[in-house]
Amino acid sequence: MRDVLRGSLGRSLRSLSDGDRLAAAWVVACGPALAERAEVLGLDEDRVLHVRVLQPGWREQFAQMRTMLTDELRKIAGVRLQTIHFEGQGLTRERVREASAAKSAAKATATQRKDPRRSL
Repeated sequence: MRDVLRGSLGRSLRSLSDGDRLAAAWVVACGPALAERAEVLGLDEDRVLHVRVLQPGWREQFAQMRTMLTDELRKIAGVRLQTIHFEGQGLTRERVREASAAKSAAKATATQRKDPRRSL
């Protein structure tokens, strides 16, 4: 039954953004009991999915399942995913976006330092 759900969910998600596809696939990938202990925050530019763990003590459990969950999400959502980063309770979706924007700015600055002609 789980394979049927994976296939039909994957087909129905095709019109969504990569981040939304991963969020929708989250419950199927890890099961409803585990899914309620974490919230998908978003996918950053490096293809890392940020997930906030909602209950203390579960972060390590999720970390141990990182490889399996990453593989499952790739299959279900049909999205290129590098890995999953599990956050504590402090991060919000907005902070993930801010961190991603800061990372982009740092990369741009590093690129300009390497080749100063690019900033002309």
